Amino acid sequence: MSDAFVEYFRCPGEFANFGVDGTLSESEGYFSFRGAMCYGRSSATSPTNGDGSPPDVSAAATVRPGHVGLPFELATVVTNLRREHYHRSTNIVSKVAASGPVEQLYYFVRPLLPIQVRKHLQRIRLSGWDHISFPSWPLDVTVDALMQSAMSLAVASNGQSIPFIWFWPEGAPGAAIVTHDVEAPAGQAYCEELMRIDQRFGIHSSFQMVPELRYQTSKELLQRLQCQGFEINVHDLNHDGHLFQDRAQFRERASQINRYVREFGSRGFRSACMYREQEWFEELDVAYDMSVPNVAHLEPQRGGCCTVMPYFIGELIELPLTTIQDYSLFYILGQYSIDLWKEQIQLILGRHGLITVLTHPDYLIGRREQSVYRQLLAYLATLRDNERVWFALPGEVEQWWRNRSRMTLRRDGSSWRIEGPDSHRARLACATVVDGRVTYRLAN
Repeated sequence: MSDAFVEYFRCPGEFANFGVDGTLSESEGYFSFRGAMCYGRSSATSPTNGDGSPPDVSAAATVRPGHVGLPFELATVVTNLRREHYHRSTNIVSKVAASGPVEQLYYFVRPLLPIQVRKHLQRIRLSGWDHISFPSWPLDVTVDALMQSAMSLAVASNGQSIPFIWFWPEGAPGAAIVTHDVEAPAGQAYCEELMRIDQRFGIHSSFQMVPELRYQTSKELLQRLQCQGFEINVHDLNHDGHLFQDRAQFRERASQINRYVREFGSRGFRSACMYREQEWFEELDVAYDMSVPNVAHLEPQRGGCCTVMPYFIGELIELPLTTIQDYSLFYILGQYSIDLWKEQIQLILGRHGLITVLTHPDYLIGRREQSVYRQLLAYLATLRDNERVWFALPGEVEQWWRNRSRMTLRRDGSSWRIEGPDSHRARLACATVVDGRVTYRLAN
């Protein structure tokens, strides 16, 4: 049985009979399977290091009644992608900029640099981002495509449609969260106005606050936001870019972060500038994290988790960033429209995924930027009202995904019954193959 497959779909384990055919290669590398880029070991070929086209191992899959043989271990490949255990593209400028002294100097003077200077430095550092082939821009759904291919093979192996627990409450086609990272005093001063803007569109969001150095966090502001139904999370420790430079230092800072988590009454965390070491997250006493981009071409640390769905990192749930940040849109790409956001959102909904919006009150103060943000909120409200996309706070999404992981399907005569916490909100679905493509259908 593939635990990764069952975790993703919440289907009965009897339908997830996946195994590995042959002996896996000694080394890890890239290969493709049914159009999805994979990273790991393969029994059908010697994986590549990323140069040239990866070998296609699709033909090596075998389907027998009740069993699917794959030329790789599904769970390992999925973990490698989600946890960014693959070779990441970079350039010489990025390598120099990421070196200790250069990075320390930049973050030391960063609070003094105007946006016009910062954006030019960051454009230089991010040069070549549009030539990175993997993960794919503007959204990477490799994990989700791989799971869909696995479902196709499982349907063929079992000779019938496969029941599973739908991804979101009440059969919603997708989910969305709106989040705000507060970077500086000007941003903190603008939080309440941004809260009112969100409220005008019927949207409640989360605010991530920097606990130390950047500004004096106002307890009164936190209380006002929380009383209005907004969520407060911890944003790094002091936003100096050094949180993940050293494991021992991270442990010390994590203990301080955990203290602020308790003080703020928070359940979630996001690091500064999306820096991350996913294996270190276990030190954080939070229920969920939001520090991993789906595709990180425009982030200081490249990579990406290649999925639009939440996933577990130990006991913690990762809510990946699946759309472009406002800073990157305005100041790196120089775009002042919601076209890219709309493109990414439609791709996410095509996979029934989680739309994660990240904006900063610091960068929405200007009229031009504020106008674009209002257009985005209007578009999101349309998705909620006309397409039934589930809008929630990050903590609500985490709680749903955690409860869903505890749900099971039990046979009930000729049908199935969902059992477990929050099961009254869950919906039964089934996967079938029509004209060679997997389709999902909600039960009545």
